[in-house]
Amino acid sequence: MLYWLLDYIQTQFNPPGFGVFGYITVRSALAAVTALIISLIFGRKIIHWLQRMQLGETVRTDIGLDNHLSKAGTPSMGGIIIILATVFPTILWMRPDNPYFLPILFVVLALGGVGFMDDYIKIIKKDKAGLMGRFKIAGQVAVGLVVASFLYFHPDFESYNTISTVPFLKNVNVDYAFLGESLGWVVFFPLVIFVITGVSNAVNLTDGLDGLAAGTSAIAAMALAILAYVSGRVDFSGFLDILYLPGTGELTIFCSALVGACFGFLWYNTHPAEVFMGDTGSLALGGAIAAVALMVHKELLLPILCGVFVVETLSVIFQTGYFKYTRKRTGTGQRLFLMAPLHHHFEKKGWAEPKIVVRFWIIAILLAIFTIVTLKLR
Repeated sequence: MLYWLLDYIQTQFNPPGFGVFGYITVRSALAAVTALIISLIFGRKIIHWLQRMQLGETVRTDIGLDNHLSKAGTPSMGGIIIILATVFPTILWMRPDNPYFLPILFVVLALGGVGFMDDYIKIIKKDKAGLMGRFKIAGQVAVGLVVASFLYFHPDFESYNTISTVPFLKNVNVDYAFLGESLGWVVFFPLVIFVITGVSNAVNLTDGLDGLAAGTSAIAAMALAILAYVSGRVDFSGFLDILYLPGTGELTIFCSALVGACFGFLWYNTHPAEVFMGDTGSLALGGAIAAVALMVHKELLLPILCGVFVVETLSVIFQTGYFKYTRKRTGTGQRLFLMAPLHHHFEKKGWAEPKIVVRFWIIAILLAIFTIVTLKLR
């Protein structure tokens, strides 16, 4: 909204220096700074409110992680900080007439709402099971349907709505409408739902150590900001031989706000954490990352960019599957890891929590760099 005000001042009065607000790079930087300030200032107030409301974390005592016992009572649902610090700078600095403006805000708020209901049931209702799995999945699928409908039916995207860039192959794109133009949705809709649901759940699984999910999400958002920016420019997209997607440059502003919000949240979430994001934050973060990747048609890069999230999720799947398989074969279930998700395996091995988090951050940074490099490794 502030963009329109500044644009009006520039058009009507042409004051010196106001033209700079027309640049996406400038507004992206301002969005990141605004998000950081909001999360730092209001984050403290929200933490105090959560403490007064006694909305603290309940720690399980039967999993053998004694170092987690000290986390009991730490305020949860801190994802509210991330959502507020992302949404308001986006509203201020992103062009409201951009077609991606409302859908990306919808994803963050809707999945944040699903996570909030889960946290509410766990913390307020004292039900450790939280929101029933089928209701959580239903919410994620509903959001996926909205995103898929937007990308598929919006008239501005008609010429490339089901096309995506294939990593490592030059001048090669995949068209999900290979069954025919009238049946393009048959493949595209399930794909979008799978990506939205999968990434949001993957970030949720990764949120088990202080600063782990927030830090890795910030790294992924920085890479997506670059992908959105180059995809929205004719010159850069032409040089890189990727799809030119008009309007996606504005998503750089959203990604920058997300980065600033995560960094501000990390001020309170680094070890020892003063607040946890809960499902409120993890589902919103995962949904935002997935949605932006889909909007810039780079969802095939997510296994690389979100490699930490993928490995964390696979560790749970393999652990559960192997345990059931060995129990069926031998009568006694065996484990591949000391504990899943993977970060708990390293805790069981005696690694300090900050060491695990920082090393996972380093891996995430390397994967983000490699994701960007793949634009030329073709």
